[in-house]
Amino acid sequence: MIPRAIFDADHLIFRETVRKVIARDIVPEHAGWESAGQIPPEAWRKAGAAGLLLCAVDETRGGGGGTFLHSAIVIEELARVGATGPCFALHSDVVAPYLTHFASDALRAHWLPMMADGRSPGAIAMTEPGAGSDLQAIRTRLRRQDGALRIDGNKCYISNARGAAFVIVACKDADHGGLTLVLVEKDRPGFRLGRRFDKIGCLAQDLSELFFDECEVPEANVIGVAGQGMAQVMRMLPQERLVQAVRAVAAAEAMFEWTIDHLQSREVFGKRLAAQQALAFKMAELHAEILAQRVLVDRCLELHLSDAMSAALAASVKMSSCEMQGHVADACLQMFGAAGFMRDTPIARAFVDARQARIAGGAVEIMKLIVSRELFGKRMERKTQ
Repeated sequence: MIPRAIFDADHLIFRETVRKVIARDIVPEHAGWESAGQIPPEAWRKAGAAGLLLCAVDETRGGGGGTFLHSAIVIEELARVGATGPCFALHSDVVAPYLTHFASDALRAHWLPMMADGRSPGAIAMTEPGAGSDLQAIRTRLRRQDGALRIDGNKCYISNARGAAFVIVACKDADHGGLTLVLVEKDRPGFRLGRRFDKIGCLAQDLSELFFDECEVPEANVIGVAGQGMAQVMRMLPQERLVQAVRAVAAAEAMFEWTIDHLQSREVFGKRLAAQQALAFKMAELHAEILAQRVLVDRCLELHLSDAMSAALAASVKMSSCEMQGHVADACLQMFGAAGFMRDTPIARAFVDARQARIAGGAVEIMKLIVSRELFGKRMERKTQ
């Protein structure tokens, strides 16, 4: 693969640490977590103690004091071993930024240190039975009564819901209009967990539904300004989509390496599979596809660090990288033959897990809509000027 210039010597040292922690604390346990349907609290605490959580949050707030590049290293190394269970990226790079960018000093001071050391995993709840990417269709309702907030409604397909200490909930604000984001602790009366969804992949990743029945929380739990939730979400979505792209390319690279090893070791008709021109040429094609996405993702990482990545670019890289991941997963599994169809092989699990990528963080079709609006909207603006 092409040399990566975005990481310095300190990043390389951090990557080695992350690899050792994952090999010691995650890889041996992951199959058990898949059977249980979630990872245990001690896994979060071990990750926190090892510095794998909130890498990009300032040290004064309990974080690692690094940048999103450190977060990307954690995402990549988990993807390389097929560890789809730990929702560390959701916790650190999707949930935590809402606190660091918008929450009050009191909320930040209370929650960020406990998130960083793994005591208090976080989740975020936007999707509903009738509202996915269309956040305007959210029906979970927030109103004010007797000096407190009351939430009614339900959410579905919420990652990390059962293991979370709190959930940031997107609500339709009856008083201020628009959306308001509210931090809801899991022990609040009126807040309960529903069923755990039976997924086809990412089996160690908790995915559940939530119910709110006159759930009362203090006004101080509002994230930022009431009624401004949509603007907050729009600001945070590019990083969430870049998380998906970083994971997709690392997963594709891992599948590619597994397949190279298989083709070099397996013989058919007295010849190694790697000597079969049809397979060798296919691997050359996959190499080029992965390489192109690697360069694109690394460039987007650079732009994101300088706050120069647009929503359309984030949608483009999420769309193309996750589509590529799915294509690579299918092609590589085929080269394993019958072994690739066995659930206990890494390539089989990676194939099924890859299907989530084209949905999570915004379905590929929504990404196409965002990009096409940017393309044709700009042309219409130029014509009318």
